[in-house]
Amino acid sequence: MLRIITQQADVRAELKRICDRTHDEQVLHKEATVREVLQAVKRQGDKAVLHYTAEFDNRTLKPEELRVTGSELDAAYQQVSKELLEAIQLACRQIEAFHRQRIPKNWVHFGDDDVVLGKRYNPVDCAGLYVPGGRAAYPSTVLMNAIPAQVAGVPRVVMVTPPGAGKAINSAVLVAAQEAGLQEIYRVGGAQAIAALAYGTETIPKVDVITGPGNIYVTLAKKLVYGTVGIDSLAGPSEVLIIADETANPVNVAADMLAQAEHDPMAAAILLTTDPALAKNVQLAVERQLVDHPRRIDTEKAIAHYGLIVVVESLSAAAEFSNYFAPEHLELEIQDPWALLPSIRHAGAIFLGYSTPEAVGDYLAGPNHTLPTSGAARYASPLGVETFLKHSSIIQYSQTALQKVAGAIDVLATAEGLPSHADSVRRRIQQEE
Repeated sequence: MLRIITQQADVRAELKRICDRTHDEQVLHKEATVREVLQAVKRQGDKAVLHYTAEFDNRTLKPEELRVTGSELDAAYQQVSKELLEAIQLACRQIEAFHRQRIPKNWVHFGDDDVVLGKRYNPVDCAGLYVPGGRAAYPSTVLMNAIPAQVAGVPRVVMVTPPGAGKAINSAVLVAAQEAGLQEIYRVGGAQAIAALAYGTETIPKVDVITGPGNIYVTLAKKLVYGTVGIDSLAGPSEVLIIADETANPVNVAADMLAQAEHDPMAAAILLTTDPALAKNVQLAVERQLVDHPRRIDTEKAIAHYGLIVVVESLSAAAEFSNYFAPEHLELEIQDPWALLPSIRHAGAIFLGYSTPEAVGDYLAGPNHTLPTSGAARYASPLGVETFLKHSSIIQYSQTALQKVAGAIDVLATAEGLPSHADSVRRRIQQEE
């Protein structure tokens, strides 16, 4: 059952327990397995990828079957409904429109004495997108990762995703990829997919940045290859925190909590409310909505272990608890959400008002649904165009400008024990005298 506690309890300890839910004793064992996979793929390429796909996913592939064929891509359109295709296309338009507003601009500033300073942005040469499979198909994840990469202008974008029954890839996933401009798709998942993207194989290209969520093996693999390639984040199980007052609809709040819990048995759903009556009504509504839930077992596990209702003294106290937890998704189901918004410092995405369920952001509002989890919203941001860009500084000094700062550079270089640094400036000044 979904637990209710009051602010008199040790709320922070409960929130910390939920935030740390992925730090179990098996992680070290799993990391050792992932290291083995990474090294094998690095040394043996496709051979290791195929070996681990057979071992972990029970899918036996030939090297030529790794890449999804053009005929498979074409056939996918025949296997999705007109309504689903139109929904995917609408989501594409919404997501692209939002991310086009986020393209950073190159800039150059011309200062005194012909000093020129600036910043120049360029996309990475190749990006690898990981799209999870297993429990469900995620065409929305394809769109949220592929569209920012395309908007950023990445010349080559490839996608990896685990093969399903009969070695097939979900048709909606293939259609979403094509609608987002992707054609290069490989049927491989798990740590071996991350290794292939990080190091390259005979078939799968080495990329510059890897994005997309996955299970613990995928997350550990991304952690271990970081530095060889860039990554977006280390995604943990999904989570929602809802702040609600007496004006919120308990049935809707319960539905939003279950919408998060149905993702995974380790998903977290937390309600902070100022109203004890709402707390009880939400608890009852969750129980009722679970009765005929199609994903009842996993959803019940999530609610039992990582579901929580806290009755707080005030909305300001709720905001502070929320900032402590730093949720992936934060819903403000209160009478005046804009009044509380300035108090929110840490959250991946913030949903304001009664008519803005988190599902809107999951699918087609436009902002990215790949968000920091497990407290990472304290220092990290959602995936976006910037994930696929890097910038270079631009610096130009005239002789006059160099002369003016030569003395300060000499002093600083000498203090650091780097005489050639000072000499590189001094010689230029002497050549002009």
